[in-house]
Formats: sequence, C-alpha cells, structure tokens
Amino acid sequence: MKKLTFIACIGLMIGSCKNSSSNLSDAAGLDAISVEHLKNNIKTLASDEFEGRKPFTTGESKTIAFLEKSFQEAGLQPGNGASYLQQVPMVNITSYAGANMSVKTPTQTFSLKGFDDYVIWTEKTEKSVSFNQNELVFAGYGVVAPEYGWNDYKDIDVKGKVVLVLVNDPGFYSKNESLFKGDTMTYYGRWTYKFEEAARQGAKGCLIIHHDEGAAYPFSVVQNSWNASKLRLDPRGKQEQLCDIVGWVSFDAAKQLLTAAGKDSSLLATAETADFKATPLNLTVSAKIDVKTQYNSSYNVVGMIPGTTQKDEYIIYTAHWDHLGIGKADEKGDTIYNGALDNATGTAALIEVARAFKSLPQETARTIVFLAVTAEEQGLWGSAYYANNPIFPVKKTVANINMDILNPFEKTTDIIVVGRGQSELEDYLEEAAKKVGRYVAFENSPSSGFYYRSDHFNFAKVGIPALYTEVGIDMVTKGKEGGEAAKKEYTNSRYHRPGDEFDENTWTMEGAVEDIKLLFQVGKKLAFEKSFPGWKEGSEFKAIREASLKK
Repeated sequence: MKKLTFIACIGLMIGSCKNSSSNLSDAAGLDAISVEHLKNNIKTLASDEFEGRKPFTTGESKTIAFLEKSFQEAGLQPGNGASYLQQVPMVNITSYAGANMSVKTPTQTFSLKGFDDYVIWTEKTEKSVSFNQNELVFAGYGVVAPEYGWNDYKDIDVKGKVVLVLVNDPGFYSKNESLFKGDTMTYYGRWTYKFEEAARQGAKGCLIIHHDEGAAYPFSVVQNSWNASKLRLDPRGKQEQLCDIVGWVSFDAAKQLLTAAGKDSSLLATAETADFKATPLNLTVSAKIDVKTQYNSSYNVVGMIPGTTQKDEYIIYTAHWDHLGIGKADEKGDTIYNGALDNATGTAALIEVARAFKSLPQETARTIVFLAVTAEEQGLWGSAYYANNPIFPVKKTVANINMDILNPFEKTTDIIVVGRGQSELEDYLEEAAKKVGRYVAFENSPSSGFYYRSDHFNFAKVGIPALYTEVGIDMVTKGKEGGEAAKKEYTNSRYHRPGDEFDENTWTMEGAVEDIKLLFQVGKKLAFEKSFPGWKEGSEFKAIREASLKK
C-alpha cells in the first residue's frame, strides 16, 4: 500500500510538472520572435495594395486572406469551430453633411463652416437627418455619474435640443484632483460616452467642444471624419437610443457660439463644480445630413492552440487588423491611410506570439487564442461584437492581452502600462520586465483615457482582466528625450494620416520585438497556472468579474 501510494505521488508530481511553467526556461519560445518576419508582415499589411485595410473594402478581403494563411502557417487551429472567421454583421453609414451650419440668435443669423469649424455625422440609418432651428444648450461635461454625485442634466429637459459639451472629465481643465479620478480619465470623459448620455437624455444632437489637450489629439484628426463613412454593428431588430446628429466643434467655433450667446469662456469654467446647471444659450442651429447605408458583414479572424489539462480555460491575445482605408488626400496628395503602426504592428505581433507558443517544447495547459478584430477604428466594434457573442466562455477566459501600436525604433528600458492599478496583469508584466533589466512605467497622460480607447476595453467591460501597454519612452541610446520626441512626431504628423507608412530607413523594429517578448512571457506564465488573475481594488471592473464567476 505504501509502495502504491509512493508511485501515485510520483505520478502526481510528474503530472504537476507538466502543468507548471517550471519545466520551461525563461528563454523558451523567444527565438521564434523574429525582427525580419515581423517587418515583412508589417510591410505587407501596410502596403498600398491593402488600401488601408478598411472593412467592407477590397483591403479587408486581402487582409482576411493574409491572416488566415498566416495563422495556418503558424500552426494555429481554426478558432471558431472549423473556421478562422467570426462574422460581424455591420452597417456602413456614409454621412453627406451640408457645407454650413446655420446659427440663429434673437438678432442675427450666421454660419459655421463645415470641416473648418465643425465635423458632424450620424449613427442613424434614415435617408436624412437634420437640425431645424433646434435650441442649443451648454451641458457642461455631459456627465451623469451617481457614484461621484454628478449630474450635468439635472433640472433641465434637453429632449429635442442640441447639447454642447466639453471633452474629458470634470476637473480636467481646472486640474482639480478631487474630482472623479483626478488626472486619470474615466469612461465619462470619452467622447463616445458623451454621445451615449446625450441620447439617453433625449437630445436631438450632441456637439463636443474640441480641445487638443482634452482630446489628446489635434482637430485635424477629427477632420478626417468629414463626410467619411463610419461602421457600426447592424442595428436592425434592436432598440437603440441615438442622437440624430453628433460631432465636434473647434474651440474657436465654440468661442464664436458663446460670444453670439452673450457669453464668454468663463461659462465653461462653471462646469467644474457639481452644482453646475446646464445653460440654454438662446441660440438655434440648423444643419442637414444625407445618409447612405450599406449592410454587410466584416470579420474577426481567430486561431487557437488548444491546451492540455486546462483546455477549457483561455488566454486571448488581441490586435485590430483594420485602419481607415482611402480618404482625404494629405499635403502630398496621398489618399491611402496605410496604418503601419496603427495597427499593422500589433497584427503582425499576433503572428509572432503564435509562432513563439508553437515553438515551445511543452504544450500549454491552457488554450491560447489569437484574435484579430475588425472595426476598432470605427468604435471598437469587432471586439464589442466578440465580447457580447463570445466564442469562448467569458467566465473561463483567464485574461486578454491587447497589442495596439508597437515600438518601431530602438529598444527602450521601460514599457508603459495603460490603466495603472487596474489588474494584477501589470504585476505579471513587471515580473517579466525585471528579469531582463527593464521596468514598468505608467502612462504620463492618464487624462487622455487610453484605457478606454482600444479593444481590451470591451473585454474589461464584461469582467475579463485585460492588459494594454504603450510604447516606452526611455530609449536605450536616446533616452527619454528621444522617446518623447518620437511619440510627439507620430501623434502630430502620422497618427490617422496617410503618413503612417512603413519607414525602411528608421524602423528597426527592435523595440517592438522586445515588447512582444514581454507580452509573450506574461501569457506563457498564465498558460500553466491554476489561478486566475484578478482586478485590483478600486477597479470599476472588479465587481463585474466577481459576478460573472458566480454564474
């Protein structure tokens, strides 16, 4: 009996070893992550031939075919039954806005100029939508947040009216650290939330006052949406609350509106306190948008490496494959928005991580999933569809690791976590970084709300711990000054512009490879563990996860 017990224990020990990463060296799998392989895939995805990879275009068809082939070559099994594809039903809405917006005061009428002063569009599918002398109301930040004791819509009915609101969170402009999360943006600060809340309040429209610092990008980024098509999930058969018209006005145009109303920018400052009351401006606005719709399906691409002893537990790596397609010409006449950094780099990285896992001398206990999602640039729609129609159960999904814009230049000693203090995954990353002499830093502009601006957010919304990193700034040879300069140049000159192309002369991709290796190490550790990482205290997603695990 003692002999049998001893043998059984040996068996259990061997089985335990097979379920532990202790049998694998830290270096296992790293050699499969290749600079040249990564470069070649980025060049392909960001080539003019792929036409900016916009859903519903030839560029999508080429991208999907390329990813299916690449996943097969990497040794991945289809992730959706017998298919590598998950159908995402969508509608393409093209807004044809009139050239001007008419503004009427009690004594005069004047016009704002489309594109220069404002950008508007619609999420509705009617043939046309309009403002027809609808009243304009300044509604502060457009926020209703009971947990912060905040309601910008109290004591006013905005049904049928157009609300003018500030971007970002209350306290942002006054730098009041006692409001909301101080300099860290919450979801209330995102422009998507402003439109959602205005619609819930019954507003006819919502116009956000643009501010470079508050939005974290220049007005030129917004202008790229002028009379461009936008994608949404197919709304047919669903009950939705939507404004007729949404959009942005430039800061100068907002000041012009305030002046016409007999106000000045001091009115904006009143929005910084919880006792703020929305202010009718005694102005009306008129504008029209003609609408063209096209119903179709785009696709998420999904591959997997099945686990062994814990194959019904899943680690999901994500990257969005889409970009902006063909649009307004830049100063050089280029109309193709290639999206090399955003996000051919992350998409190509998915393939490298897959190759790394397949090269391991030991099969993982948990299943590793590689999900290239569509329509991130249109509103995170591909990941939203997946999160609400999951192929793999949410409660059995261990973590999401999202890759969106990687470092094309030299190595950095830091890697930046977006969403400090959200989940325990940042601790996994810190452990991996320390082993190779690197360190985890945190975003230097948490007020920009980047945690709510990429696909991991939709996983977080359903409770799945999600890790999202940014390019580090502490360059090995050029230091932080060089890193900051590179980031600024990209944001101001290339982000969401045709200039986001592969640069053969300067893109070594060495920094990207080092970051990919760290994210691979996080997944590798998780792939053999028994426990699930959690959300940290104070995270708005902690309660969602705990509730989902009880079901």
